[in-house]
Amino acid sequence: MPKVVSRSAVSSSTDAQPTASSAAALRVYYCICGEFILVIDKSLAALPRRQTDNAIIVRSQDDGDAKARVFKFNAIAEEPILLERPDGHEKQYRFHCPRCSLKIGYQSVPPPVKTAPFLYIISGALTQMQGQVPPDAFEGENDN
Repeated sequence: MPKVVSRSAVSSSTDAQPTASSAAALRVYYCICGEFILVIDKSLAALPRRQTDNAIIVRSQDDGDAKARVFKFNAIAEEPILLERPDGHEKQYRFHCPRCSLKIGYQSVPPPVKTAPFLYIISGALTQMQGQVPPDAFEGENDN
């Protein structure tokens, strides 16, 4: 049997600066049923909330100085609904979980996702731990 000789070189640099992609931590969110729904570049807890319904606001499009969030959304579009608000009507194009049909979020224009300036995630619909109910899932429910 012939003798096998291999040569390899290992190099590393402690002077290299981290790149933007290596510094960015992606967050993964699941439906309460455990289905993968969202991967995003920032924690949902750190994003602003909508005053009308406490939904989490995810910026989908760049607007002047404000940059869009980097995210992938895995949900199924539903027929639009018209909600009556104190200051008028609001049309919502809702999305639900592909596995259990739980309402996950909505936007103000027809699908696909990212065609509207914002995607709104319903409060308590997503969790970072599969099979674990988020603490705000039953917020606003009556204790009867």
